Amino acid sequence: MSTINAHDRLMVALDVPDLGGAEMLLDQLQDSVRVVKIGLELFTGVGPAIVRLAQDRGYRVFLDLKFFDIGETVKRATALVADLGVQFLTVHAHRKTMQAAMAGRGETPELKILAVTVLTNFDIEDVQESGSPWTISELVVARAKAAAEVGCYGVVASGQEPKAIRQAVGESLAIVTPGVRPVGTATHDQARVTTPSQAIEQGANYLVVGRPIRDAADPQLAAREIISEMQAAFNRRIS
Repeated sequence: MSTINAHDRLMVALDVPDLGGAEMLLDQLQDSVRVVKIGLELFTGVGPAIVRLAQDRGYRVFLDLKFFDIGETVKRATALVADLGVQFLTVHAHRKTMQAAMAGRGETPELKILAVTVLTNFDIEDVQESGSPWTISELVVARAKAAAEVGCYGVVASGQEPKAIRQAVGESLAIVTPGVRPVGTATHDQARVTTPSQAIEQGANYLVVGRPIRDAADPQLAAREIISEMQAAFNRRIS
């Protein structure tokens, strides 16, 4: 029976605005977390220096920039990301955008392209306002199918959609689930949230957690508790 190490599957979001805050959080988590997510705010404020800082401390890096632009721009930007040596990059799940990112990645297989299906703070009204006649689940599944066809490593989807994605594309895509909140924590601005156990039971492979760890009195303890819950859920899933 294969095993999954939950330490490799928790992605902690460095949702802080500056290098000092990021360095503090990286130091606090160093003995328990292996993957950190660098988002738009921190990367805009600090630039590639934050990637190097995380790598120097032994972390794998998930660069969550959600590229969505004309193909040539996405292709060239993705090539620059590949040169940074990060492991994960997000782009929006539109076919031309995904194709451009895959082309930009080139011969750098360690860079895994993740396609963002529907943002986790969107609800049905947001989807309808964009002109889509589909439900959120239908739109997520359609975009996941496109990501699989293009050859992306995985998709980003809320914990409410992995089961439907699995039914549509099987195990061909990794599923990264943000908007994860342990029981008893605030949902903040997330519209579609799940607990770590629920997301994994539905079929998620990686979980992204930010504020419940960042804002905890002891971030390392909070991360370890989530990893423990994740490990138990993975063990149940494979048994």
